[in-house]
Amino acid sequence: MPRRRPGRPRRDDQRPTRDLVLAAATALFAERGFDAVSLRDVASAAGVDVATVAHHTGTKAQLYDACFARVFAAEQEVLAAAGERARGALAAGPAEALRALHDLVDVFVDFLEDRPETTALWLRRWLEPHRHGELDQRYAAPLYGLVEQLLAAAAERGALDEPTPHITVRSLVWAVHGHVVALAASGGAGARERREFRAFVHRFLDALYPPAAP
Repeated sequence: MPRRRPGRPRRDDQRPTRDLVLAAATALFAERGFDAVSLRDVASAAGVDVATVAHHTGTKAQLYDACFARVFAAEQEVLAAAGERARGALAAGPAEALRALHDLVDVFVDFLEDRPETTALWLRRWLEPHRHGELDQRYAAPLYGLVEQLLAAAAERGALDEPTPHITVRSLVWAVHGHVVALAASGGAGARERREFRAFVHRFLDALYPPAAP
C-alpha cells in the first residue's frame, strides 16, 4: 500500500475527488463568500491537499465558477423536466395550465429546501452585485428564461394573463430564497413554516391568475 505523504489530509469520503472538492468549496463559499475562502481552506475541508484542489478545479475563480455550475446543473435538471410537463399542459386549458404552474413552483421550493446551500451561495454572490456578474448570465438567466418563456406561452394561448413574466419570476424566486433563509434561521426544522409558505405560494398563484369569467 502506498504511503500517505506527510502532512496530506486523510480522506474518509469515497466520493470522486472532484465532487468532494466542489461540495466542500460550495459550503465554504456559501458560508463566507468569495474573498474569505482560500484553496487551502477548501483542501482542508475536503480532506485533500492544495495541489489536488488546483488539479481538479484550477484557480480559485475557476473553482467558484464550478460551484455555481454544479448547483445550476442540478437545478436545471429538475426545473427543465417540470417545465416540459407544464408546457404540455397548456393545450388542456387554463385550469390545467395553472395546476402545472403550481407543480412547477412546488418542484422549485422542494429543490431549494433540500439544497439550502444553493440559496446561501447565491445570496453571497448578490451581496456584491457588481462582481462576478457573468455567473448570473450563465447560471441564473437560463432558468429564469425557462419559466418566463413558459408564462409567455401560456399567455399567448389565453391560458392566463401575464403582462410581465420577468417580474413574476424574479419575485417568486426571491420569495423562495427568503423562505429558505427563514428555515435556516430556525434551524431547518420548521415544519409549520414549510406548510405555511407552500400554502402562501399557491394562494399567490391563484390570485395572480384567477379563472376567466364565464
